Amino acid sequence: MPATSSKSAYWRGLRTALPFLLMVFPFGLLFGVVGTEAGLNLAQVMGFSILVIGGASQFAALQLMTENAPTIVVLASALAVNLRMAMYSAALAPHLGAAPTWQRILVGYLNFDQTYAIGVQEYETKPELSIGERVGFFLGAATVFAPTWYFATLIGAVLGETVPPEMALDFAVPITFLAMIGPALRTPAHMVAAGVSVALAILFAGIPYNLGLLLAAIGAMMAGAEVERRMGAR
Repeated sequence: MPATSSKSAYWRGLRTALPFLLMVFPFGLLFGVVGTEAGLNLAQVMGFSILVIGGASQFAALQLMTENAPTIVVLASALAVNLRMAMYSAALAPHLGAAPTWQRILVGYLNFDQTYAIGVQEYETKPELSIGERVGFFLGAATVFAPTWYFATLIGAVLGETVPPEMALDFAVPITFLAMIGPALRTPAHMVAAGVSVALAILFAGIPYNLGLLLAAIGAMMAGAEVERRMGAR
């Protein structure tokens, strides 16, 4: 496929991702603020965002750290929250698995909620795309999200407690995930998994260290898989 097609896909991915900046920026800003309030220095906060680049797991780990949870619980919780990335990778493999190794490594690093949601929707609606166009689209979206996440985290960490509570930055967290999850609820299995996760998260809310979220995630995956199995058997 000509390089111009890949370049065009790159810019299309970039344009598609732009509206999400309204949610990603305050999300990153919030983590920077919360990180410094929890006692992390600037290097630690930035290292967290650059190396992990997984907002939900970062917040989960940070909350447990402020609660003086055992290290093993912090690591296990962060890993469990980020296990969704493994599922994202499995879903992207049929679309991007033929890409060169260095591109797959780059995609693996940049594979997080927003890039996955935008990418997989593009691939499912346009199966005729070449591998170059698919990678280009994905990297275009990542060009919007990743630098914004780093920059917003930096601004939040530098400003720290000077950000007034009236800004209510925490609104960005639920809105970001709602915006991504909503369009993904296309099958009964997706809907059942989402419903079970909400019900179990509420049911297990009293379990220490937010371990109830892990149980809710496991239960949701089991429920969704069972619905898919039964539908396949028909």
